[in-house]
Amino acid sequence: MADRMTREQRHRCMSRIRGRDTKPELVVRRWLWHQGFRYRLYVKSLPGRPDIVMRKWRTVIFVNGCFWHGHECNKHRPETNAQFWQDKISRNRERDARNQALLQAAGWHVIVIWECQLTPKNRLQTLRELDLALSRIILEKNGAQPQRYTLPDHEDIEAPVAAESTTAYGKSAPRGEKA
Repeated sequence: MADRMTREQRHRCMSRIRGRDTKPELVVRRWLWHQGFRYRLYVKSLPGRPDIVMRKWRTVIFVNGCFWHGHECNKHRPETNAQFWQDKISRNRERDARNQALLQAAGWHVIVIWECQLTPKNRLQTLRELDLALSRIILEKNGAQPQRYTLPDHEDIEAPVAAESTTAYGKSAPRGEKA
């Protein structure tokens, strides 16, 4: 199937695709800011120039476009110049893996969020998972390990505690004393 656009039209469309400040990135950045996290953008000194860098927590976040980074949710491949696009996306994936490995070897936590995970129907779940991941990183940095506890009525169910140290649940303290 031939391209419906002329070369000039296609060039104009492709040249307007941004690599920074994308809508998915802005969703994550707004959420982080409202949660009280502070960050830097596109730090050139780190491999892959991560979208979001939280130095305090030694954490980087990449917000990847599904098409450009070859996510499995994106089955669409351009029919024109197919080999070029296949090679390009393959190189992008290899570069991403290499950069993530370099960051992890340097002691950074790497979080990747895909564009499809930030659609309105998936957004809340994705941001909850990001919150949990960041809580675990903060606990680890502070020397604590996430604890698990069983629910009082369901001893067979273990639930993770992400943002607090162990506390005696179910025990009531005498009046005026803290548990």
